[in-house]
Amino acid sequence: MNKSTFPYELVGLEIEVIKAANQNNVGIKGKVVDETRFLLKVEQSGKIKRLLKQNITFKIKPSGRIIEGKTITKRPEERLK
Repeated sequence: MNKSTFPYELVGLEIEVIKAANQNNVGIKGKVVDETRFLLKVEQSGKIKRLLKQNITFKIKPSGRIIEGKTITKRPEERLK
């Protein structure tokens, strides 16, 4: 599995949390509905889950690409530079 940074917008992508500082967040699956510098907001079963990027590692579906949240603690527009 390839862990790397992700220079693109995450909003609209399906993700699954595979590792987290808070074990209650492991296994959260859903569509990213908003992204800020430090947070990902993921819709799961009609509810919005707020996840701190620095505390999670997640997999993008269906590509299987693994992203460590701490590598993307910037606004999406700042990652594109």
